[in-house]
Amino acid sequence: MELGEVQERFAKIIWENAPISSGELVKRCQDEFEWKKSTTYTVLRKLCDKGLFENDNGTVKVLMTMEEYQARKSEEVVDEFFDGSLPAFVAAFTNGKKITAEEVEELQRLIDEMRG
Repeated sequence: MELGEVQERFAKIIWENAPISSGELVKRCQDEFEWKKSTTYTVLRKLCDKGLFENDNGTVKVLMTMEEYQARKSEEVVDEFFDGSLPAFVAAFTNGKKITAEEVEELQRLIDEMRG
């Protein structure tokens, strides 16, 4: 699932304020992006079609949280660029970088949780 920069900013408004009335969303988008009502509804419809949100009788609700979206997006990057290999992704991400002892501990904690 790919969102452009503006769509992500728009989605963030919803995630931070949901549930939000469509009228309030239009107002916030006017302030943030200088959009007309029709533009807000067009972008909302596209994100609803992607399964992120639902416009239920004028109330916009979250179907996929920001954390779920980020996890899905991360999985797609690992699949596309690293043939689904998480170790290959981590190796590329940390290539040439020093990671702190705290980061090593956090990674180990995550690994331990996945094992258990």
